[in-house]
Amino acid sequence: MLEQDIYGGNDPREIAAYTVAEAARYVRIPPQTLRAWVAGQSYVQRPPFSALITPPEYAPPRLSFNNIIEAYTLRALRTKHSVSIEKARQAMDVAADAYNTQRLLLCPALRTGAGESFLEQYGELIHLTKAGQRAMKHILDDHLTRIELDDLRIPARLYPADPRTQVIVIDPRIAFGRPVISRRGISTAVIVDRINADESEEEIAKDYSLTLEEVKEALVYEQAA
Repeated sequence: MLEQDIYGGNDPREIAAYTVAEAARYVRIPPQTLRAWVAGQSYVQRPPFSALITPPEYAPPRLSFNNIIEAYTLRALRTKHSVSIEKARQAMDVAADAYNTQRLLLCPALRTGAGESFLEQYGELIHLTKAGQRAMKHILDDHLTRIELDDLRIPARLYPADPRTQVIVIDPRIAFGRPVISRRGISTAVIVDRINADESEEEIAKDYSLTLEEVKEALVYEQAA
């Protein structure tokens, strides 16, 4: 039996699959913040500036898995520092020019020299001390451990919950990129729906051949998102 190509030969990582609100929920940032990263912003008394993330579809914008990876990387900076689109764009441009990289937030170079350059430039623009820049690097490194690369060093999966257990995964080839329990491909949203229908965790675990720990982690993830 031939495997059906539902993406028409296109890379599923670049397919428009998420609304801004949905992607923001998975990345765990406010939708208005992600919308600014995707669409840019304009002001009355200062010049507008370009977006940091380019979605495959506009009007309305729909994001890809790769866009989620880019947003998740920016979220690492937001953990301790308020991300300024203007200053992040400036730092990305400097790092991209120095290392001849495109889409730096998606590029493996972010983990090496280009990433160091970006963090240094961004830290200077937002007036971080050297200690603050070092802390920002550790935060970014921690977030990058949640992104699994394929053989070509391109992001293939995101583990949005605990990267050590890897129970929850977002994989563009599974369930159209919705969060699932990685071992069985069961949607985390389905788990919540069944709990809301007054089914027990034990019943759900038995039906899907899951462990109770997997069911509980799915619930925790969905309620925190």
